[in-house]
Amino acid sequence: MGTLNCSRVSSAPPWQNPAPNVKRRRSLPPPPAGFRARRRILSIDAEGRANEATQIASPNCDDRPNDTPISMLVVHGISLPPAKFGGDGIERLFTNRLDPAAHPYFATVATLRVSAHFLVRRDGTLVQFVPCARRAWHAGESAWHGRPRCNDFSVGIELEGTDEVRYTAAQYAMLTRLVRALCARYPITDIVGHRDIAPGRKTDPGDAFDWSRLARKVRARLPGRLPAPRSPASRRANPTGLPRHPRSRIEV
Repeated sequence: MGTLNCSRVSSAPPWQNPAPNVKRRRSLPPPPAGFRARRRILSIDAEGRANEATQIASPNCDDRPNDTPISMLVVHGISLPPAKFGGDGIERLFTNRLDPAAHPYFATVATLRVSAHFLVRRDGTLVQFVPCARRAWHAGESAWHGRPRCNDFSVGIELEGTDEVRYTAAQYAMLTRLVRALCARYPITDIVGHRDIAPGRKTDPGDAFDWSRLARKVRARLPGRLPAPRSPASRRANPTGLPRHPRSRIEV
């Protein structure tokens, strides 16, 4: 009987698990120059909170009078300390946490109980302290077209700035988006400055605020009354609302 030779080595290559068939995604070309990503739509919910705002609750608010619609926006200017930007003084003032010893000016305002619905920082960041459904304490003694107590029917928007320093492009951009969102939620008829409803007592937002930049967006003379809403037939005939004559222009 012959002997079995177990020492033979097969010349076939060892078996290997084949690599998976991976489909590679094609790399997308870079966006063209000037391309801007689509921004999220700023909106106001039923309680009056903005979806893009950082929420910091202020205790300085209360309920609006019953059956009082929100019909006015009031633009303010504020900086704490005066002409200093970027600190947390405004948030501390609106939440009753301002340290009177932290700056000489703080001692003169630390006991105030004030707030606004919104604050627009120099970089365009939006902060909200009071839901629009509630009354913020921003206007003080005030009147508009003979109607007193503007806090009852208005939304207060603070811009971080002073009467003399120009507001930033980022602030105008955010303010425009906020105004559009508020007008979509509430029957806004007037957009004014603090000095318009408290003349002789207040001066903000000052001459540094360019009303024409906002006026062009809402197609109105500002500060003042907005144009009456257009009828559905008018919107169908001219969706943009812009003048039809090529030589006409929007006055601001």
